[in-house]
Amino acid sequence: MEYYKYLRQFVGHRPIILPGSVVIILNEQNEVLLQKRHDGYWGLPGGLMDIGESFEEVAKREVFEETGLVVENLKLLNVFSGSEYYLKVPNGDELYSGTAVYFTRDVSGEMVIDYSDSEKMQYFSMNNLPNELTDKYRGFIKQYIKKYT
Repeated sequence: MEYYKYLRQFVGHRPIILPGSVVIILNEQNEVLLQKRHDGYWGLPGGLMDIGESFEEVAKREVFEETGLVVENLKLLNVFSGSEYYLKVPNGDELYSGTAVYFTRDVSGEMVIDYSDSEKMQYFSMNNLPNELTDKYRGFIKQYIKKYT
């Protein structure tokens, strides 16, 4: 059972802190890989931490599970947390996310979409991101652009 589901058995919908990681995966054209989720919004591949994992292990595991790609040489962009990362999801669960955002160009493997998580995967120019990209992910990419381009 995923750790957050285990916690929810005890705390119900009350706020919890959920750590996780996402990865800005860049191709040779300096485009970023985004995944379109079933809610219609685009985001970065990644997910929530399980017991005993490091942020980097989460990033590698989640990218592989969601995309089939192996990422290496991850560089930490920043850890995003605080009151502006509060969420209340449609089922009433409340959470504060703490997200480690990595970036890399070191990618191997063949892209295989996990359709239980995603509808689509696509590379986008960082100057032409989809309107349906959530503000949180847009902010992560903007910080990458500001620091590294």
